[in-house]
Amino acid sequence: MKKTQTKPGLHCSPFKGQIHEWSPSCLCMVSVVPLSRFSQIGRSTESMIDFVVTDTAGSSGQVGGAVGEGGGQSVQSTISRYACRIMCERSAPYTARIYAAGFDSSKNIFLGERAAKWRTSDGLMDGLTTNGVLVMHPAGEFVSEPAPGVWREISVCGNVFALRETRSAQQRGKLVENESNTLQDGSLIDLCGATLLWRTPPGLRHTPTLKQLECLRQELNAARPQCPVGFNTLAFPSLAQREIVDKKQPWVYVNCGHVHGYHNWGYRKEKGPPGPGGTAPAGTGERECPMCRRVGPYVPLWLGCEGGLYLDAGPPTHAFCPCGHVCSEKTVAGWSQIPLPHGTHAFHAACPFCGTWLTGEQGHIKLIFQGPVD
Repeated sequence: MKKTQTKPGLHCSPFKGQIHEWSPSCLCMVSVVPLSRFSQIGRSTESMIDFVVTDTAGSSGQVGGAVGEGGGQSVQSTISRYACRIMCERSAPYTARIYAAGFDSSKNIFLGERAAKWRTSDGLMDGLTTNGVLVMHPAGEFVSEPAPGVWREISVCGNVFALRETRSAQQRGKLVENESNTLQDGSLIDLCGATLLWRTPPGLRHTPTLKQLECLRQELNAARPQCPVGFNTLAFPSLAQREIVDKKQPWVYVNCGHVHGYHNWGYRKEKGPPGPGGTAPAGTGERECPMCRRVGPYVPLWLGCEGGLYLDAGPPTHAFCPCGHVCSEKTVAGWSQIPLPHGTHAFHAACPFCGTWLTGEQGHIKLIFQGPVD
């Protein structure tokens, strides 16, 4: 899941009827319905791309950047310049469908030379992007019964296929005739370097707004949680203050859930001493919790600030392991069971806020706060 640059509004397609233009990189005839509008997604910064998506260089054990958070630009991107296009109907129920690849400046469907291509039984052409456009629809209602579906690959014409042996294999998977390319609330779109989440207005009504997230943060701080050892009052920083650890910020032992203020002791001898200045970054070495003696990572807690990734507006009582992003119990439980593509054929659950691979038996932990003693 990665940084996305979005132009103001959605752009209406200038293409009407059927497109028959061919070039060495173009392989199919695409029908565009006049009563629909579509947007294109890809790595290219050309004017015909409505949503510019870039992958970011992640550290070991990460899917890469984040949904709204990211690191530096990767040296060589695996995202296609014209990755996919989404076509939405202009009238109710406003059905949205996804197709692989996109139109270039010459109004051709663009595919790389190594992309899989074939002729269909009716004489038309179809194909896949070099590294594939994968889609997973939730098995149930995303907000009420979150459960992962099956990852499939979408073709240029919108046909659904089983996954290839590897992302860039020339041999396509088996056609899945009883599934469609229609997006629904909670559908995940993986572009091999960026994973996008599709939300619908009815689904977003169950999620918190930025104002509601700020209210949740203030409610957490109003409870005056305290460090059970230092007895100092803890406070979650403002949503605008990201990745800057505050001196009052709560920290958690991710193997047990006990919340403390920061301290520079408790390292296991075999893990080595803290770094310069008596402090150590999150994830460096393991600590022993002074409350229950369990040993594990000790990280700062951050309130997840992207409301669209929540499954409900419940109280932030749980955190993902090992990154420490805090959200509702339903949200951590839902995302912890969703396998996200990684590499050529691997899948791993990850935190939706930062992309860090989840660890532990469940991938999340219930937070144990201590209230004020007065």
